[in-house]
Amino acid sequence: MTDPNRRNPISHLTDRRAKASISRVVRKVEFPLKAAETPEGETPLPSNVGSNYQTDWARRYASRVTRRLALATLGKGVISYYANPTIRGLDRLHDLEGPAIFAANHQSHADTLLMLTSMPAPWKHKAFVGAAADYFFGNRVTGAISALFIGAIPIERTAINRNTIEKAVDLLRNGWSMVIYPEGGRSPDGWGQEFRPGAAFLAKQAGVPVVPVHIRGTFDILRKGRNWPKKSKATVNFGRPLEFAEEDNNRRFTRKLQLAVESLADETATGNWFASRQRAHSDESPGLGGPDAAAWRRRWTLTHQEDNRSQGQRRWPYV
Repeated sequence: MTDPNRRNPISHLTDRRAKASISRVVRKVEFPLKAAETPEGETPLPSNVGSNYQTDWARRYASRVTRRLALATLGKGVISYYANPTIRGLDRLHDLEGPAIFAANHQSHADTLLMLTSMPAPWKHKAFVGAAADYFFGNRVTGAISALFIGAIPIERTAINRNTIEKAVDLLRNGWSMVIYPEGGRSPDGWGQEFRPGAAFLAKQAGVPVVPVHIRGTFDILRKGRNWPKKSKATVNFGRPLEFAEEDNNRRFTRKLQLAVESLADETATGNWFASRQRAHSDESPGLGGPDAAAWRRRWTLTHQEDNRSQGQRRWPYV
């Protein structure tokens, strides 16, 4: 006689499968919100933040369309309102073909949005930004926003990370252009800082040219330490692409790139292309670092640039 309390083996197996299926669904829902579980005794997977953040999804079709629409509407509107930028030097890019590294001085968080809306097509439609891993990818929320809306990938500022370098080189070799700030961080006082060799290294490894870019005015829009932008006039000046020559090394090319940006800064500040080229040829372009003076004097020099220009006086370039 069959025991009525005994469970049917087939029904028991079906229940187990149903529970397992529900468990898998729950884990899939939880995964973006918390790290995946690892078996007991196994080494936990590395955290998906910082330089480990994976951004491949941000270059898929849906993400690219979203980013392009956001930049063309909201991004362009914000930049037009706060910066009303003047864009110069686009004629110098007529002979540029294929991907390139756009290397600019760095004054503000507004620089990236200004660059992505000022770069000419087709480069701006297939561009990514080298962003500080510790700042923009410190958690999953900021990482996702940075990857989706500005196409950022994490770059280590204080150490060499092979994975992030290989990712940047791979993208450049596959037709993507890169926006990078060789100074490694925003200016603390409005003046420029010495360039680091990251752009030179990537240009050599990927075999792509580097376009020097000078940005002026964004420090007044959103300087370091300010939480809300204010309106100010900005200028973006594109220089002629630089090729990594056989006789170059990373240090020599970095110096060449910084001199090119300094010449663009001089050109923007004086409004005199010919005179700035003469000074660049004589290695007399004012440096991005500004005058060697007390902090108040350096700041005073920045705030009196327009007065000096109207009087025709020679001055340090306003970066």
